Amino acid sequence: MTDRIEEIIRQRKRAHKRLLDLNSKTYRAFLEMEKAAYAEGNLPVKTKELIAVGISVVINCESCMEWHIGQAAEAGASLEEVLEALEVGIEMGGGPATVSARFALGVMDRVFGDRER
Repeated sequence: MTDRIEEIIRQRKRAHKRLLDLNSKTYRAFLEMEKAAYAEGNLPVKTKELIAVGISVVINCESCMEWHIGQAAEAGASLEEVLEALEVGIEMGGGPATVSARFALGVMDRVFGDRER
């Protein structure tokens, strides 16, 4: 699982650099939208990142799970808070989301360490 997570990180960084080097106007606009969406507002950044974790599980986006779990942790989310966001994603996505959650658990181990609650 760790190799897969590391490869996702490498691919994201490579694609990010390439799109910037190519001066992609669409990608730059996306980055601005992302900055606006995750800015501190009526909802704190941590809450927004936890929402994104749940959505990532439902849509089965491994790269999104890797990114938003890390960002949630950086914003102060605990393992338990990320787990609850993941659980909301499972509830909203049903059985298929439990499969996505397996990947998210591996990311959580990487971000928070392999520890019990």
